[in-house]
Amino acid sequence: MKAITLGIYVLALLALVSCNPKANKDVEKQTTPNQSEAFFPEWSDDAVIYEVNVRQYTPQGTFKAFQQHLPRLKELGVEILWFMPIHPISEKNRKGTLGSYYAVQDYKKVNPEFGTLDDFKHLVEACHQLGFKVLLDWVANHTGWDNVWIEEHPEWYTTDSTGTIVSPVADWSDVAGLNYENSEMRAAMIDALEYWVEEANIDGYRCDVAGMVPVDFWEDARAALDSIKPVFMLAEDEAVKDLLNNAFNMNYGWHFHHIINQIAKGEAGVAEVKDYFAVVDSTYPLGSYPMQFTSNHDENSWNGTVYDRLGNAAKTMAALTFTVAGMPLIYTGQETGNTKSLEFFEKDEVEWGDSEMHEFYATLIDLKQENTALWNGEAGAPIRFLKTTGESSLLAFTREKDENNVVALFNLSANPVQDTIVCETLTGTYTDAFNGKEWTFEESSPVSLKGWEYRILAE
Repeated sequence: MKAITLGIYVLALLALVSCNPKANKDVEKQTTPNQSEAFFPEWSDDAVIYEVNVRQYTPQGTFKAFQQHLPRLKELGVEILWFMPIHPISEKNRKGTLGSYYAVQDYKKVNPEFGTLDDFKHLVEACHQLGFKVLLDWVANHTGWDNVWIEEHPEWYTTDSTGTIVSPVADWSDVAGLNYENSEMRAAMIDALEYWVEEANIDGYRCDVAGMVPVDFWEDARAALDSIKPVFMLAEDEAVKDLLNNAFNMNYGWHFHHIINQIAKGEAGVAEVKDYFAVVDSTYPLGSYPMQFTSNHDENSWNGTVYDRLGNAAKTMAALTFTVAGMPLIYTGQETGNTKSLEFFEKDEVEWGDSEMHEFYATLIDLKQENTALWNGEAGAPIRFLKTTGESSLLAFTREKDENNVVALFNLSANPVQDTIVCETLTGTYTDAFNGKEWTFEESSPVSLKGWEYRILAE
């Protein structure tokens, strides 16, 4: 994804960011005139999202085998389960032995490797009984080359000057691009989206490369789905903000993810974090927000695990994604310290077992859910960056909602940092979420942190 260009307007916004309690609240937000309260279901207010890679989750790689993990995930505290595509995978032009989940053969069937439709419906029911919400990964931009549509409706696909059906991107040789100028194809796609809400009672979608599909299609699809039941929609996109007006609740925080990686390599720091959230404050439609993450299926498979990319900063950056604005994501295996970069087109089971990481993520989830200031979108509070006396690697901010106040301190470097926070509105005693120790802030408070050390304090 392309980095966001900042420019003079953003620099002006940064002047607002100080110890003034009204700082971020004064930034003019984009409006979303057609949204109703149902557009943002209450169950998403404090939710943490968890991405499920069914193929790699268990030796069996099935719905039934994954279902045995639901009690563990319930104990962890995640609330939304996002399942990577569950549809049959095309065999024509397949990459690798098993192919890509994103080369869909039939939008209304289930990959037989995972089980049956009844198995999936039973899994969704079990998820609902435990209080989870279920999002299904959806690939609307393209299909596999032996999708049921391609023989019956070749006019539904994009073609070159010779009339030959083509891939949307040259490297995506295992898929064929769909033509959104064709109204019949649009209707069929919406029908397929409706099918899973009606038939399996899922609660929404994560939509692959959503920005490559026209905004008006997604808005039509969202209206059709909401007429069945209120849904939650996640766009794999960051560039097309109009997707958030009337179609999607949340998009990808790709730019912040790249900043995190750069910080771990010593190539970015406090200034880049502040710049990013100034842009979020000024460009995201009211109520919408980014998904923040240190890993996902693409990052893990193609760019390495969090330990490969972040090293000793892995926990620090995970904690950061739970305290900044946006909904945090946990990818399959992160909660137990998976150190394997999983094969994308082959069977390659997750390495499970680190209970320390389970406790770490459980603490972060409890912190988020128990402090309304950290909730998502308008349910939570904006970030207010705190003034420090030095030009250091100390990132200090607070989020305050009604009587709830959370202060976060992060050393964004491998070297020790000593600095002083100046803020008269911060005075009081706070409790560290991880060790229970009390911290007292005065109008001017010295802070000393080891390399990559962080403190998350709740009043």
